[in-house]
Amino acid sequence: MSFQTILFEIRDGIGRLTLNRPDKLNSFNVQMHEEVQAALKQVQENGKTRVLVLTGAGRGFCAGQDLADRASFSGSGPPDLGSSIGKYYSPLVRTLSALPLPVVAAVNGVAAGAGANLALACDIVIATKSASFIQSFAKLGLVPDTGGTYSLPRLIGTARALGLVLLGDKLSAEQAADWGLIWRCVEDADFQATVETLVQHLAAAPTKGLAYAKRAIRMSAQNGLDAQLDIERDFNRELGRSKDFQEGVSAFLEKRQPKFVGE
Repeated sequence: MSFQTILFEIRDGIGRLTLNRPDKLNSFNVQMHEEVQAALKQVQENGKTRVLVLTGAGRGFCAGQDLADRASFSGSGPPDLGSSIGKYYSPLVRTLSALPLPVVAAVNGVAAGAGANLALACDIVIATKSASFIQSFAKLGLVPDTGGTYSLPRLIGTARALGLVLLGDKLSAEQAADWGLIWRCVEDADFQATVETLVQHLAAAPTKGLAYAKRAIRMSAQNGLDAQLDIERDFNRELGRSKDFQEGVSAFLEKRQPKFVGE
């Protein structure tokens, strides 16, 4: 399909999805939601995508919901936010979490509200030093959505999560990295090259193994030690039969770089 609010391509095993409403700081309207859903469906069905990178056009990553977008309103009355969240934001987080490949959020500027939590729903978050994260929901009398109430306390603890949510203060990317909220903060001038190096590395990695590692880490939040040990055993039993495991062992013994195929 033709996209108007995003840029999207899959090439050489790399999916690149750019939120493309720079004049609105890439805030979501209904059309953008539908186009992102369509792009992610292509990633799911492609079968050869080995990494997905999500970023924003212009000076922002994503400012969350476009509050001027009346398409999600019910008639002339107030917006049905529960319906909008259930139809768009929640499925988006579930899809990103379940993708059998690593998802990188390249946060190039402000990430606010649902935009901040969209980034945190990805597997690896790398941000420019000038970027920031804002849990702006309290300023609208709302609860964080897009998985924010789930991810924040697990990433940075209850005290810091409550501070960010209740106060709505801006958190710099540098502080976010220091707190462990994101993977890495880099100088703006080095951002594109750093992201590209990371994405190329992941595109050449053993994709199935990374997908299972992603699943195992996410499942650990609900499991005790015994259950998690069983998952590690079962996952590695299956992965031990894969072509990539065989290639990894062979490359190690032959003292050469492995050539993984993602299977």
